Amino acid sequence: MKFNVSTAAAQSRNAVTNHEGARAYALTPALELYTAVVTAALSDQFYEKADGRLARLRALIAKNDPVFVAQLAVYAREQMHLRTVPLVLVVELAKIHNGDNLVSRLVARVVQRADEITELLAYYQLANERKGAKKLGLLSKQMQKGLALAFNRFDAYQFAKYDRQTEVKLRDALFLVHPKAASAEQQSRFDRIANGTLATPYTWETELSALGQRTFEHEAAKQAAFRVRWEELIDSGKLGYMALLRNLRNLLEARVSQLHAAKVARRLADAREVAKSKQLPFRFLSAYREVKPVVSPNATLILTALEAAVATSAANIRGFDADTRVLIACDVSGSMQKAISAKSTVQNYDIGLMLGMLLQSRAQSVVTGIFGDTWKVINLPQRNVLANVGELHRREGEVGYATNGYLVIKDLIARKLTMDKVMLFTDCQLWNSQGSGESIPVLWDHYQRIAPHARLYLFDLAGYGNVPVRVVGNVSFVAGWSDKVFDVLAAIENGGSALTEIGKVDL
Repeated sequence: MKFNVSTAAAQSRNAVTNHEGARAYALTPALELYTAVVTAALSDQFYEKADGRLARLRALIAKNDPVFVAQLAVYAREQMHLRTVPLVLVVELAKIHNGDNLVSRLVARVVQRADEITELLAYYQLANERKGAKKLGLLSKQMQKGLALAFNRFDAYQFAKYDRQTEVKLRDALFLVHPKAASAEQQSRFDRIANGTLATPYTWETELSALGQRTFEHEAAKQAAFRVRWEELIDSGKLGYMALLRNLRNLLEARVSQLHAAKVARRLADAREVAKSKQLPFRFLSAYREVKPVVSPNATLILTALEAAVATSAANIRGFDADTRVLIACDVSGSMQKAISAKSTVQNYDIGLMLGMLLQSRAQSVVTGIFGDTWKVINLPQRNVLANVGELHRREGEVGYATNGYLVIKDLIARKLTMDKVMLFTDCQLWNSQGSGESIPVLWDHYQRIAPHARLYLFDLAGYGNVPVRVVGNVSFVAGWSDKVFDVLAAIENGGSALTEIGKVDL
């Protein structure tokens, strides 16, 4: 066997066929795991079912170094603000790794909400195919130790907030883990979990639920009561940032006062609140879409606040000075028009548009557009990111629904337009529907003769495990739905990559 093969042979060795039947390139196990994790809603996608993604994650975890898997779990939880998939990484790693305390430290690090204790155990029993009375039995010592550490982190309010009638309850987890109380107060807290006597917490859900069970003399009285209750919740400061985002339409339809609407708007736009909330960018888009059709004199105030919140999240994007020429191309093909989860109306191409417009808001010399059957440049103002996303969403049908990303590069060549950064936001399942034989790799090689310093960035929004062009030289690869992906751009500018950023995670 010959190991040191020719360059051409090396390039073809990782050649695969993508989901559209076109030539593509497989990612390394580390890059594939990274992209599969940071784009995982763990629900059916256009080309991959949820159980298929889980099976692929398990196989990839086994192929990668345990420390890298642990760093990726922390990166996904703390940098990309994902909740479910880091728990999957923890459980799957625990099945194949033992001999040190890596798993216990990882469990304690990744479990950051009280309900993630039970969520982790629910996946544990699923992943280990456990059924019957002993379905939570034989928990590994390291998993048990990590969960015990997590139990000691939460107060009575946090436990009560997430003490729900789910298949795995906090009481079940307590009896399984046997955490050691650090104080008499904490032991009392554990006893209340065991006895089911945790006090009902004051939350917006419980307050509105209690109000909904009352009988009112007429509809006007009911509406007035709900308006007062929403105003009380706003004044209490106990309505979390995410709860605000999810209930903006309800607040407006309840006709809260202008004073209270202004208080909500100030909080939405507050830079510290935005940073602390750790919201994914598409959450603001969802809220914007909910508010826009509401007939209320306060709707414009809230829409303006949402735009300010998004501008705050984009403020730290680096690498775009006045001399940097940027092209942003968003894939709006049919495969991108798949909801990211069963409960969401946000589609993959919405995320691409959102990230693209965040970047566009920071670039000073920029060309933007969308591609499907054709490639179309659509110039938009740099401000009002959410409004720009809405405009591009409205016009996606103008370019058709194929995946002809190569036309972006072809157009640059035809115009002899020199760009520094060419950025494609896509699911990477690109092909040439026109049968001309043209492809991104061939055209990019050609374009490099026109613009030798240009760099091509592939922003993978679906994580299917392959790319249309080899990630070498001036081709870089980024994945994920969070604005934190832009931190990777800064790393690339300094000779790094997504993997080097993950490698910086201190366990």
